[in-house]
Amino acid sequence: MIPARFAPVLFGLILSGLMSLIVSGLATYRVVGGSAGFLALWMHAWIMAWLVAFPIVLVAAPLTRRLVALATTSR
Repeated sequence: MIPARFAPVLFGLILSGLMSLIVSGLATYRVVGGSAGFLALWMHAWIMAWLVAFPIVLVAAPLTRRLVALATTSR
């Protein structure tokens, strides 16, 4: 088991992985269609996107939490 203190990092890893997988798949399909090399192109695009998305999620998540807190009220 992973210690609970790593939960935010694990969350960011999973979220960025899923989102970059979906978006890169859609973008790749839009460019090349269902060609024979689609899967290889998609996986390459996904890895490149994930390498960028993961650190961005780690940096953006705290900022996003603060913006949501400012935009909402608790009563």
